[in-house]
Amino acid sequence: MASSFWFHRNPIKASAQQKFDPKGCTTDGQALRICGELRQTRTRLLEILAVPAESIAAVVTAYTSYIALLQGLIQATDERGGESKLRFFFKFKWTSSLDPEVGVEQQDALFDLIHISITLGLWYMKHAALLAANEKITAEDAKEVHRSLRLAAGIFQEMQTNYTGRLLGDVNKGSDTDPRILLALISQCTAEAQEVTLARAVEMKHTPSLISALANETAKMFSGAEASLSAMKDDHFTSKWVHYLRLKASLYEAFAYCYSGESLLAGDQCGPAVRALQESDKLFSAALAQCKEYNKAKGVYANNRPEEATFFRPLKLRIGRILEKCDRENGMIYHQKVPVTPPTLELKATYGLVSPEQFSLPPVHPEWTAQTYKAFDLSRIKRN
Repeated sequence: MASSFWFHRNPIKASAQQKFDPKGCTTDGQALRICGELRQTRTRLLEILAVPAESIAAVVTAYTSYIALLQGLIQATDERGGESKLRFFFKFKWTSSLDPEVGVEQQDALFDLIHISITLGLWYMKHAALLAANEKITAEDAKEVHRSLRLAAGIFQEMQTNYTGRLLGDVNKGSDTDPRILLALISQCTAEAQEVTLARAVEMKHTPSLISALANETAKMFSGAEASLSAMKDDHFTSKWVHYLRLKASLYEAFAYCYSGESLLAGDQCGPAVRALQESDKLFSAALAQCKEYNKAKGVYANNRPEEATFFRPLKLRIGRILEKCDRENGMIYHQKVPVTPPTLELKATYGLVSPEQFSLPPVHPEWTAQTYKAFDLSRIKRN
């Protein structure tokens, strides 16, 4: 299976080191050991999240190890339960994936949980892109790309739905907790996962009508992601990302009209088929124009040249081949009038639609006993 994918990626987030210094509020051995484990597991997790080639199993293990311990700073583990008295004890600082030069910080363990989870989602996106970049991508690689993107979408969705709203204070506009950014990421990852499904449908020679409907759904997902970012009206941070989403939307709409035309031709509707292929060719040209805009746009992204990616070539050749056939058949056999407006695309695919994979956080680590939680006495904090 030749590589059929090209993905735009934002930079990975970075975070300041956290020592988890208890500042004298405990002398209990187990409590101090947890502070040490929090420091070590967080450092290890940040190191591993910087390596897209790492295995999913290793990343999940590192993430679970840290988050289970971090949960004890968010949820009380004594008989009363509720919010932990330690939630606002440590300060955390993170960069934004849109602007690595700007940091955001809060004295809140939940803030760290959210940002490190978003970073995990970004890691899944980068891991998928790395696998997809192979010139010869295997069926197993394609499955891992597909699942990684669905997992990323599920993480972003879980953070947006159940966690970011619990942070105190206003959301930093343009940061990774901005609902518009998260919505764009959810839509983008879902659309990219559907690209893999679509490529499989093409490879397995499913019906042109199904392929057209899948491509149309994929185009709409990319358009939805672009709409979320366009609402921010901040060219400095989002212009390159926006051009990526626009070119993918145009490309998959071209894909949809191409296969729609093929389906119409098979049903002896040659005039509408010609019009569908003309629309496909126009949209493909629009996608190439967006590639030029993408290349010119400034940003903190890798300088890829999407028009040179292999996934463009097969569609261009297919559009030209089928349009030529449609013109020839209509001139020699059907003699049908070519409509002024393109035919209506299938609105909903019957099969193959992708959704985010459900994500849930690990529970509080068993080392957080009621006795250990009690051993942290905030009245003993050393004051500077």
